[in-house]
Amino acid sequence: MRVSGGLEEDGIVVGNAYDKYGSGNPVVKRIMAGFHNSLEELVAIANPRTIHEIGCGEGYWVANWARQGFEARGSDFSDTVIELARANAAEQKLAADLFTTRSIYDITPERDGAGLLVCCEVLEHLENPEQGLEALSRTIEQHLILSVPREPLWRILNMARGKYITSGGNTPGHIQHWSRRGFLRLVSKYFDIVEVRSPHPWTMVLCRPRRDQAER
Repeated sequence: MRVSGGLEEDGIVVGNAYDKYGSGNPVVKRIMAGFHNSLEELVAIANPRTIHEIGCGEGYWVANWARQGFEARGSDFSDTVIELARANAAEQKLAADLFTTRSIYDITPERDGAGLLVCCEVLEHLENPEQGLEALSRTIEQHLILSVPREPLWRILNMARGKYITSGGNTPGHIQHWSRRGFLRLVSKYFDIVEVRSPHPWTMVLCRPRRDQAER
């Protein structure tokens, strides 16, 4: 899969620094298997017909769901990463128009609604994550999956493998940091949390619209 390799757009790191999904490193493979299994479990619980991944990066998950038969699409603020997603889709004989350029802040229910919204590994990059959550709360129809790195574990593991030492183990582009408890507290301000998973080293949640909002 083609990845951005740590490219920046408008001063923001976009996509993946390396192909973690195709890594041959046994530790990376084990960690990614945990993420994959948790995400697929939550997708199965949501049981959607349509999926929209917001912050889709190079399109790995959208392509994966499209191959499974879901009506899946993705969006990302970065023109650069969307071009990579379209190239990756073309190599897999999937339609390039599965992907569009759009910021999370600009999503609307009319354009971007789906039975399942997925927004994984996005909020930690946002200057205003609550504005992003507000946009998601306006757009959600039935279910939403969110994930973020679990701190301080994420940075400790980076330090343990000798990465990003001068920044205290912080991955480039991560400007927000949450513990499991802190992230659940934040998300519950905007959504009802249905399921929680903790694949090492992330926090992942399946949400529905808040009852008080849905009843209005």
